[in-house]
Amino acid sequence: MAINSRHCLSKIFQPITAVSKTANIGHKDVTSKSQRLMLELGIIQQANPGSFHFLPLGIKSLNKLKKIVDDEMCKVGGQRVMFPSLINTKLWENSGRLENAGPELFQLKDRHDHSYVLSPTHEEAASELISSVSPLSYKQFPLRLYQITSKFRDEMKPRFGLMRGREFLMKDMYTFDIDAQSAKRTYEEICESYNKIFERIGVGFVKVLGTSGNIGGSLSHEFHFKADIGEDKVLFCNGCNYSANLELCKSHTCPKCGVEKSVDISNCIEVGHTFLLGDKYSKPLKARFLSKSGKPEDLQMGCYGLGLSRILAASVEVLSSEQEMRWPDTLAPYNVIIVPPKAGSKEEKSTKDVAEKLYTKIEDHIPELKDNVLLDDRLFLTIGRRHLDARRVGYRYAIVINQRASENVPLFELNDIKTNVQVYLDENQLYQYIKENTLL
Repeated sequence: MAINSRHCLSKIFQPITAVSKTANIGHKDVTSKSQRLMLELGIIQQANPGSFHFLPLGIKSLNKLKKIVDDEMCKVGGQRVMFPSLINTKLWENSGRLENAGPELFQLKDRHDHSYVLSPTHEEAASELISSVSPLSYKQFPLRLYQITSKFRDEMKPRFGLMRGREFLMKDMYTFDIDAQSAKRTYEEICESYNKIFERIGVGFVKVLGTSGNIGGSLSHEFHFKADIGEDKVLFCNGCNYSANLELCKSHTCPKCGVEKSVDISNCIEVGHTFLLGDKYSKPLKARFLSKSGKPEDLQMGCYGLGLSRILAASVEVLSSEQEMRWPDTLAPYNVIIVPPKAGSKEEKSTKDVAEKLYTKIEDHIPELKDNVLLDDRLFLTIGRRHLDARRVGYRYAIVINQRASENVPLFELNDIKTNVQVYLDENQLYQYIKENTLL
């Protein structure tokens, strides 16, 4: 919340508590460090098993992630839409997917006894949309539609917080092309855009051959973060650079070069998935276009998912210690926190208004930090306590205002929490350090 155009920590709703005291959850239910840290430090709060409230700091990080995704989707011609979450069951019957959906698919009926699914993905809805305005001219393709919405899956045992829930936030794109060659080019272009998204996020990732599962298609890739708690096992061949989900491999032998000794198996968290679908959905749902000859033909599709709430949690999981949360610079709710002296202290009297002025100057000198500076105005607490809180929440830089800020040439204590560096810098050195070391 901004007070007088400043973000002040005392005004932010951030219930910091032990997990055992949070609603509907106890220590035995916490199965990952990201889940525990995000709960304890007031980033999320559990609503019921597998569903979470996103609190202000969580929303701020999520919005940064959405911005990265929107930027890259725009670059590849993506147009943002929003499909309904309630999808008529007949669409899933027509695509042939309903009978194999399994118990994880939420199904319900309205008061008129009409059947619906609470959609975990929207291939049918996207196809039905195009069908409803078909046949479109071949000149109107390729068409690339995406959304960022909540999805639903009836997990038997939700776990790992945001990484395996019943309600989760996804970016899903559905592309339509007039032939298989064009669809393959689109597939490669969107996969490259996913590379750029993960490069901008700043957490190490791998792209591997994936399983098509219930969604189907002729080609699939998965994007993963390596992590011990990851539920996917990925095979990496050091001999020929082949990499794939282990489900695609019959054993621990590389299926491409046949060498066993050069293979590594890693636990990974899947954070993105792409599928080249062909006409699996467009044909039964009659999503067509008019060719140059005027003949209606089936469109070729692709679908592309990013688990946004999962990416947020997985980033924290990969980067954090057991006691302190860490964010990639691009997703941290705030990048800089300023810690003024305690009320009534000698330092407070000699550095009056220094923190507020520095706040404004940082945003002026480093435009990328606009709206990313936070003032810890809880002056009833010691500097040490507030600095400890800043470390636990994982703000990249904590700038402490102490007695040295009142010298003829004011010096500021800069704590680079990511690298565990503490230095005293004048104003210009401070701005320069932050500019050179922050990935935004």
